[in-house]
Amino acid sequence: MKDEGKVIKPPIESVVSGKIFRPSKALRNKNIVQMIIVAILLWAVIVLSWMGMLYLFEVHDHGWTVAEYWTVINSWWIPVNLGVWIFNAIWLLPGLVLIPLYIRSYEYSVIAESGETMPEIYVKKGIVNITKKHVPFRTITNISSTSGPFDRFFGIGNVLIETAGYSGSMMGPEEKIEGVRFYEEVRDFILNELRKFRDPYVTTTEVVLPREEPVPRMDDSLDDEMLITLREIRDVMRKLESKLGDGGQ
Repeated sequence: MKDEGKVIKPPIESVVSGKIFRPSKALRNKNIVQMIIVAILLWAVIVLSWMGMLYLFEVHDHGWTVAEYWTVINSWWIPVNLGVWIFNAIWLLPGLVLIPLYIRSYEYSVIAESGETMPEIYVKKGIVNITKKHVPFRTITNISSTSGPFDRFFGIGNVLIETAGYSGSMMGPEEKIEGVRFYEEVRDFILNELRKFRDPYVTTTEVVLPREEPVPRMDDSLDDEMLITLREIRDVMRKLESKLGDGGQ
């Protein structure tokens, strides 16, 4: 039987053709499960701390009997637990509503929709404050993929994008494509595109001599015009230095 290869959903052709794609619904489910686990852990910490403090101060310091201790615990068990879960509900319920809405606002694209003159990674996030970021491939210094225990449980992963200004920063990567099932394919596609600008592309400690490359052009791009102008000035200065050096010999 012929091996048809790995099926990617959505098809990778749609991802690399400038079309918008979004995280898997599993990212929403992962965040909801994490919030519920945090609420349960918070409940356990508060209740156990209350029981421990009561035992320390009343049984150990004031000489209560164990029977008296458990009598107080039983009489206050429902009010204490009710208070903890009311506190949890104050932050948990809004989170359970807002997190799915926030994740639904995510939009990704790994190539410019206007064409291939300036390939880029596009990320949009936000409900009230909407952030749209365009990261040109030529500015990327490192690409990596991650998939933590919760990610693997839900079958998703993330692609981390670092640029020169963010490499090694405590702030983490400049941008992240998170919560997609086909994250390895997206990572590999970006790496292949990066090799068009730098060949070979370095992701480890390998040392490669720098090679000058033409500046990709984008209409109305002031940065590109400045780079071209600076390179022209540099070439003129080199010619002048060469002529002065020849005249001095």
